[in-house]
Amino acid sequence: MSNVEERLKILNMVSEGKITAQEGAQLLNALRSSERRGSAASAEAGGAARYLRVRVSDSRSGKVKVNINIPVSLLHVAVRIGAKFAPEMEGLDFAELMDLISQGVRGKVVDITDEEDNERVEIFAE
Repeated sequence: MSNVEERLKILNMVSEGKITAQEGAQLLNALRSSERRGSAASAEAGGAARYLRVRVSDSRSGKVKVNINIPVSLLHVAVRIGAKFAPEMEGLDFAELMDLISQGVRGKVVDITDEEDNERVEIFAE
């Protein structure tokens, strides 16, 4: 996803009231910071994950409800915002998740099924 598309997504989330203007500004600032680091940071990372893909699906039908890529550089901001929308993720140790990502782990890193809402949340490091 290009940075222009990411900016538009952030602005749409603000306009739809999904996040506050302040949270949108934080995301945009973090996105700008990641642009400045540019390709030099990705070259240093070697093969480290650049994105986390979050997929939420209906656990009965398997139909995907949400499929979004979050740049790893925006993860700390996204976690704070996401906590508002997914309180069931509260027990997840995000520090451990970040450690896995910094160690270069790729593939599925989280797989949670919410029996009450019949939803499955999967997070992949890519």
